[in-house]
Amino acid sequence: MTDTLLTVNGLNAFYGRAQILFDVALTVCRGEVVALMGRNGAGKSTTFKALMGHLDHVSGEMVFAGHDIRGLPTHRIARLGLGFVPEDRRIFTDLTVMENLLVGRRAKRPELPEWTPAALFEVFPNLAEARNRSAARMSGGEQQMLTVARTLMGNPLLVLLDEPSEGVSPVIVDAMVNMIRTIKAQGVAILLSEQNLHFARAVSDRAYVIEKGHIRYSGSMAELSNDETVRRNYLTL
Repeated sequence: MTDTLLTVNGLNAFYGRAQILFDVALTVCRGEVVALMGRNGAGKSTTFKALMGHLDHVSGEMVFAGHDIRGLPTHRIARLGLGFVPEDRRIFTDLTVMENLLVGRRAKRPELPEWTPAALFEVFPNLAEARNRSAARMSGGEQQMLTVARTLMGNPLLVLLDEPSEGVSPVIVDAMVNMIRTIKAQGVAILLSEQNLHFARAVSDRAYVIEKGHIRYSGSMAELSNDETVRRNYLTL
């Protein structure tokens, strides 16, 4: 891994006086899929919110694409090429699928292919069929796919995917697996927050395991799959 895109070191984050993250450290390289795994409440979503500038009280190093992003407002972080797909989707329900996509459009980046509605409809055929449908009339899984597609319209270098397999049907989970593989093939990096080991194993190169705000494991996904002690202590319910 020679082309590091995201470097996090000594990241601490607080909600009020309560400290949630403790010296979190991780890296993501270009074109790599990395899973941040842990149970509910382990600190996965807080890590993503810290990276996107959603938290007021953070310390430590956060460098993305050569830029120090700690303290930057969210819109500037996004313009640098860091995309975010939150767990709660946050689509514009009063707009159509196509209108949602156009809202997210940003200029092409020289180092990556351009994401257009036509290219996204090839990855998400369900969205192609519903391009003129109101987003409010879509299923939860379809809304999740729309959120991912809208984020890709920003032509990001790296996408933060927060719990993409949570609460969606097995058919949508399979579509998500294919989508992540396609995005990776286009050179986009992904940091994936996930509890589902089977899902993470299907798409990820490396993994970190977080528990109570501390990184407890770092290594290849294959090593994690074979480490019963780590899985039992930090992943199983």
